[in-house]
Amino acid sequence: MFDVPPDILTLSMVLVQRVAAAMRTTSGATGVNILSASGPGSEQSVPHLHFHAVPQWIDDGISTWPTGHSRRHSTGDLGTRLADALDRDQKPSHRS
Repeated sequence: MFDVPPDILTLSMVLVQRVAAAMRTTSGATGVNILSASGPGSEQSVPHLHFHAVPQWIDDGISTWPTGHSRRHSTGDLGTRLADALDRDQKPSHRS
């Protein structure tokens, strides 16, 4: 995701939206989770941009949200640091 030009990422998300809508309609799912892993720390298994569209139903027993806590902890005010970085960049970085 980090090395994809913004215009290509925009077009990709439009396609993801279409796929998710079609999946919900054709499967009768009550929701669709869109998953993407970017970088080795995210358990990305293939080195290119891709998305997983996972149909879900209420009480289907599947959770895509983490249930544990990371062993890594940030110090200081991460929200402020993130806001400052976004203010500095004004556009996404294409670094891996």
